[in-house]
Amino acid sequence: MRDGGEGFQPKKILEALARHDVACVVIGGIASTIHGSPFTTSDVDICPDLRATNLEKLASALNELQSRILVTDEPEGLQIEVTGALLRKSIPDFQFLNFMTKYGQIDLLYKPAGTEGYKDLVRNAVEGALGEVTVQIAALEDVIRSKQAAGRQRDLEHLPTLRRLLEISRE
Repeated sequence: MRDGGEGFQPKKILEALARHDVACVVIGGIASTIHGSPFTTSDVDICPDLRATNLEKLASALNELQSRILVTDEPEGLQIEVTGALLRKSIPDFQFLNFMTKYGQIDLLYKPAGTEGYKDLVRNAVEGALGEVTVQIAALEDVIRSKQAAGRQRDLEHLPTLRRLLEISRE
């Protein structure tokens, strides 16, 4: 049931974040897709604003989505009550948290590779749409910067396409 039981539905995840007025920047594969990348992804990656009030909103959205925190020895994830305090406590210990929701996986990255986190990414973020949901997405330059810094094989394979999309957008 790692697919959340209803398959991957990123629009539903983003709708919940919007309903709770969560300040975040969408990064990773979804941001790349909104920018025109042909590559698919199986999760929603966000970089949230770390202010306490925003983490409370994020916790509410995660609870609405029936989130289970993903940990190594629990393939279905652990059902927990997500709170703003739990999210705040995790910041010093973890660079990211992975959750499985009823609509698929959402990953919270506090400081994505090659960035200084939310304040860095939101400066250049652009509005993007996934269906009727409008979200703040990382600028294509920032997506490229982060993927390059992460250095994972799949990210490196996507870089030529993302750089070409950037060239086209500047023409």
